Amino acid sequence: MQLDHYTNNFKKQKFPIVLVCDQVTNAPNIGSLFRTADAFGIEKLVFCGSTIPLGRKMTKTSRATEKVVKYEVFEDVSEVISQLRAENYQIIALEITENSAPIHSFNFLTTKPMALVIGDENFGVTEAVLKQSDAIIHIDMFGQNSSMNVVQAATIALYEITKQSR
Repeated sequence: MQLDHYTNNFKKQKFPIVLVCDQVTNAPNIGSLFRTADAFGIEKLVFCGSTIPLGRKMTKTSRATEKVVKYEVFEDVSEVISQLRAENYQIIALEITENSAPIHSFNFLTTKPMALVIGDENFGVTEAVLKQSDAIIHIDMFGQNSSMNVVQAATIALYEITKQSR
């Protein structure tokens, strides 16, 4: 028998993780990020940018999770990162770079809160944000493409981070 929202045995849990979304502006992606944030019990979502569409197109994919997941909207990602650092968050960027570590072998520091930074759907995490990060991680790719949808990548990263945190 398939279980539904009401008959599953999943234990609700919150993790001290803030998902910082820098210039993620596609409404269906934003809605999906709310669902992912809810599924992994993260602390909150922070959207950074000047045009964050939180309307009907977003709610179509969020399936009402925007009502239960805490979120904030700011224009400047650097200010958000500086504030999180002042609150003792470790800043981890999800991006493929020359120096990024594979997520499957990265040991997440679970003794302090974490901010996972994801970037623009087309251009990824900016160089300025990468320089502000304590660590940069990537998901190994085995096909021809070197990137995946920002929501898919965030979901994989949150799975690995929460797996290590349990």
